[in-house]
Amino acid sequence: MSMNSTPSSDRIHIAFFGKRNVGKSSVVNAVTSQNLAIVSDVKGTTTDPVLKAMELLPIGPVVIIDTPGIDDTGSLGELRIKRTYHILNKTDVAVLVIDSTEGMTSVDRRLVDRFEDKSIPYIIVHNKLDIYDGGIECPYNEIFVSAKTGENINELRELIGKIGKPVENGKRIVGDLLQPNDFVVLVVPIDSAAPKGRIILPQQQTIRDILDSNAVSIVVKETELSATLKSLGVKPKMVITDSQVFGKVSAVTPEDIPLTSFSILFANYKGNLKTAVEGVTALERLNDGDTVLISEGCTHHRQCDDIGTIKLPKWISEYTGKKLSFEYTSGTEFPDELSKYSLVVHCGGCMLNEREMQYRLKCAVDENVPITNYGILISYVHGILKRSVELFPDIYKLL
Repeated sequence: MSMNSTPSSDRIHIAFFGKRNVGKSSVVNAVTSQNLAIVSDVKGTTTDPVLKAMELLPIGPVVIIDTPGIDDTGSLGELRIKRTYHILNKTDVAVLVIDSTEGMTSVDRRLVDRFEDKSIPYIIVHNKLDIYDGGIECPYNEIFVSAKTGENINELRELIGKIGKPVENGKRIVGDLLQPNDFVVLVVPIDSAAPKGRIILPQQQTIRDILDSNAVSIVVKETELSATLKSLGVKPKMVITDSQVFGKVSAVTPEDIPLTSFSILFANYKGNLKTAVEGVTALERLNDGDTVLISEGCTHHRQCDDIGTIKLPKWISEYTGKKLSFEYTSGTEFPDELSKYSLVVHCGGCMLNEREMQYRLKCAVDENVPITNYGILISYVHGILKRSVELFPDIYKLL
């Protein structure tokens, strides 16, 4: 990924829903001016959600999602419908496509109820205007179009842009903690799990935010940190480390230099730092036989020293001294029921958009299951959590 591209997690996610054969995929192709979705007269052509990152005027960077028909049948159809409903958890704007000659059905109304339950802004698109002979007066969030002739497709783009316009919340990853010309030292391990030829997304985004603050980023491996701090000549504003080397970095970073991690910064950025700090204390209450879920938002090839499946279980078991069971999910997988787990340990969520991350947090909170993240758990078991959140006074006073 290039430094100036917008990551999918920061793009508006626009998902198209509807029954089979209402022309949903044709509307997707017309709106995007691409053959993004396969179109056929055969019912159920779209069998899995299709996601495409792209630019869509007047909004800008978006992720377009085409979903299977919500009225699919059979055992496979039920699985496809389940996947479609899961897409709602990452949807910022929902577009419901219906057949204008048929009108709203009970299936469509159930979808609208889901949109409203989840507070998802939505648009109802009456397709097949070219063969419709009724009235076309409708509320502000409804529109008649023809994917076949292109009629009102530009108007639909404008409506999506109006409803999907992101609200600027002013949140920064680290920039609100910096002044121009501050020095920030970033510790980035390069090991067998590091992507060849690049650094991972949270590190890229943090560097960009530092640059946008007119501050100075210095990127080093953990083996060079001590020498770098001694040779700088000035005290850095802070040290930010990858979580898996938290212990090593804390040992060589003087106490008068603030220390935190990418994971903690992103938890604060996505609004879940307080929940994660409160959740990590569940380590003290784990018992033999309890099950811990370790969940990653991205998918990657497992390495022999993988942090999620190897290092975290080892650290948790050593800290608690308990015989625990561990389960793992990655990517879009996330259990519908969490009640069997005594603790959920989630990654920083850099590959998930804010809506999906908040959904996962809410699932845990609603079922009274403690949830924390990688960086907070690692700093906790190494006895350095309090130091790691000192930059956030409201969180620091909780410890």
